[in-house]
Amino acid sequence: MIGFIGGGKMAESLIKGIVKQGNKNIVIFDIQEQRRLHIETSYGVKTTESNQDVVDLCKIIILAVKPQDMITVLDEITNSVTKEKTIVSIAAGIKLDFFQKKLKTKKIVRIMPNIASIEQEGMTLISFSKFFPLHETSIIQKLFMSVGKILIIDEKKINAFSTISGSGPAFLALFMETLIEAGIKMGLEKNLVTEATLQTLIGTAKLLETGMLPTQLRKMVTSPGGTTEEGIRVFNEKDLKEITASALCASLKKAEELGK
Repeated sequence: MIGFIGGGKMAESLIKGIVKQGNKNIVIFDIQEQRRLHIETSYGVKTTESNQDVVDLCKIIILAVKPQDMITVLDEITNSVTKEKTIVSIAAGIKLDFFQKKLKTKKIVRIMPNIASIEQEGMTLISFSKFFPLHETSIIQKLFMSVGKILIIDEKKINAFSTISGSGPAFLALFMETLIEAGIKMGLEKNLVTEATLQTLIGTAKLLETGMLPTQLRKMVTSPGGTTEEGIRVFNEKDLKEITASALCASLKKAEELGK
């Protein structure tokens, strides 16, 4: 049985994705009763009355709480986390060695999923603890492959990667918002420009999935002296690359701060 401690948006996205694959063998505890009821009725999984119950009932426990709440949760469950239990953390910034010092088990995993897990199109970053049993890694990989693609990476890189895959959906959505708002200012109907923008994003992603490089696609669309080239000129003048790099660096810095 898979247990969730914490039932926020990210936990819900994972639960929804796992349930879509036919696995309802899940139990969850969230401090808010209304949240527990929502998840139970929405996905047909079990809820319980405490963090302790989750640990007692489950072999795989996913810690889906805010970084600032992690110490409190660990203090509650530490004595019940035996060496047979697998602990999976999705808390941004908190390193594997933090859990290794607190818990008896060596089976600790740090992951960074993203919101697209809701539709089984997630990108989940996975880092295993140093002494995680090699023969059991496939269990964790299979679990998160049920909600999209996975990358097994060195923990040192997980914060940097998460600025792309974790925060990326929000960054892309922000860019969509700006395209839609700009279209409306040009006199376009909101519903039509929204549909056009969304399909353009989906179509572009599909093209890139074929193996085409972003640079190739950009050059294919950009005719010399054409409209696209003129728009890109403005992006370059405003230094879009520097703005993007600064945003990712700010996200990375925040992730590192949360881990302290």
